Amino acid sequence: MSIKSETVEFWQGNQACAEAAIVAGCRFFAGYPITPASEIAEIMSVKLPRVGGVYVQMEDEIAAISAVIGSSWGGSLSMTATSGPGFSLMQENIGYAIMTETPCVIVDVQRAGPSTGQATKAAQGDFMQARWGTHGDHESIVLAPNSAQETYELTLKSFELSEKLRHPVILLSDEIVAHSREKIVVDRSKDVSVKRRFTRKGDIPFGKVDADGHALMPRFGDGHDLLITGSTHNDLGFRKTADPEVHDKLVRRLSTKIQSVYDLLEDYQISGPDTAAWGVVSYGSTSRSVDELMAINSEPTIRSLRLKTLWPFPDDVIKEFAKSVDRLLVPELSLGQLSREVSRAVEGLADVIPLNKIGGGLMIEPDEILREIAKS
Repeated sequence: MSIKSETVEFWQGNQACAEAAIVAGCRFFAGYPITPASEIAEIMSVKLPRVGGVYVQMEDEIAAISAVIGSSWGGSLSMTATSGPGFSLMQENIGYAIMTETPCVIVDVQRAGPSTGQATKAAQGDFMQARWGTHGDHESIVLAPNSAQETYELTLKSFELSEKLRHPVILLSDEIVAHSREKIVVDRSKDVSVKRRFTRKGDIPFGKVDADGHALMPRFGDGHDLLITGSTHNDLGFRKTADPEVHDKLVRRLSTKIQSVYDLLEDYQISGPDTAAWGVVSYGSTSRSVDELMAINSEPTIRSLRLKTLWPFPDDVIKEFAKSVDRLLVPELSLGQLSREVSRAVEGLADVIPLNKIGGGLMIEPDEILREIAKS
């Protein structure tokens, strides 16, 4: 019996995330139920045991991210999923994962805040938190899907990047993307599972890469003498909290590791004419309205830039895009987190007009974008 190489599914974004994680090779999930991310945990609780994986519901999000880090050091591809309040609780251990170079995937399905806010309503207010939520000098890798199809694809990519770079990757979704049920085409003919590359006994546990530039990682149980600490440490893991040179070398290496592979991380989509009076910069669910506007707008006055990788922020891409338009419009479901970063990147090149909407989970409609352009 032949098996079709492509299948068509009808999944919510959250289900697409869970399905992709399992296909990628994720075999451990720890989490705590929270709207609007709970479906990811629910699906993982059913499907992980069927493939030899482990699902654990923890007592809170601090415990969840701790368990994910521990599982990763045990050799498993691991993930968790949460929303704003739980994401806040995870921040200290996200910093620990960065400092200890622990690969893992953290899904944040954004909802309206601050605090408990509107638990069932969409927002995009975690844009800055995803980059700067934890303290100290560090880099963040943050991907943002705008559909169920893209949630599937970027979940796979999140595991790939996390393992290659030995770094946590954040998938920044939102309630609209998470709960939109859509057609998804899944290619079953390709092996998209992510394979971890392990160090051999005697290798240094930190900073080891293979000939392909792929980070290698030891695991508990393989006979390594492992010291894993969030404190300043050398390549062997020994604490060096009073040595300024060791700290400088470590933090610069961790930052350079991400900065040096920007070409691998950048991901964006430009549509519209080569030049236009207006350029629209967006991401996530808001970009769906922009895409609709581009499809129905017959006047070649608008050019669109959609960001799929939010961090590291694509300064050079934004600058080049700004050179092709007269003004920039930045619609987002927050009070201007993305627009402030765009303004910083394009200072002196183009005016940046924010279009902000919060509360109620209401999308920015294509007509609202047109009205803002006409008004300005």
